[in-house]
Amino acid sequence: MINRSAGACLVALAALAPACGLTPESRSPGVVPPETSVQGRWWTWAYSADDDASPVQDTTGEFCDHAQPDDLWFLAGTYGGTVRRSCRIPAGRPLAFPLVNLLGDAADCATFMATAKGKAVLDGKPVEPERLDEAGVTVTDSAGTGTTHACGLWVRLAPLPTGPHTLTIRGSSGTFRTGVDYRLVVEPAPQA
Repeated sequence: MINRSAGACLVALAALAPACGLTPESRSPGVVPPETSVQGRWWTWAYSADDDASPVQDTTGEFCDHAQPDDLWFLAGTYGGTVRRSCRIPAGRPLAFPLVNLLGDAADCATFMATAKGKAVLDGKPVEPERLDEAGVTVTDSAGTGTTHACGLWVRLAPLPTGPHTLTIRGSSGTFRTGVDYRLVVEPAPQA
């Protein structure tokens, strides 16, 4: 989901905060305020992993469950190119994921969104993405918590039925391309 082009903040998550104009606040790193947008929550989730356990850099799905919140399940794209991942998801979790996304300023997002395209196909059926372009998005990384501008093409899905599913994600903006072929398995809730 990440790309870097002239002035856009799109490369390594660990290096993004200062370059993207995040402004420090007094919250502790790793704490996501409940009012945070899905974009802010996703970026905070993506920032929470070291490179060796990054869901964005993952080529198999082994880090799919890294630091997932209790109320939804995030999926990640790539830093460019296409991969195949398998992921087990607990029943009852809505899904949220970008087809392509960016942190930057308003001008970066305007340029990025002018050429942003993407599609998602769940179990053979297309899913309509939504265009999100928000100022004041709260994001937490290793340097702390701050606010920035975020934009992208996003999908939010209601919880999937238990069992196997296929999800194809494709996104692009300018010359940047990302894609993931997911095999998702929604596991039944444990019996009490």
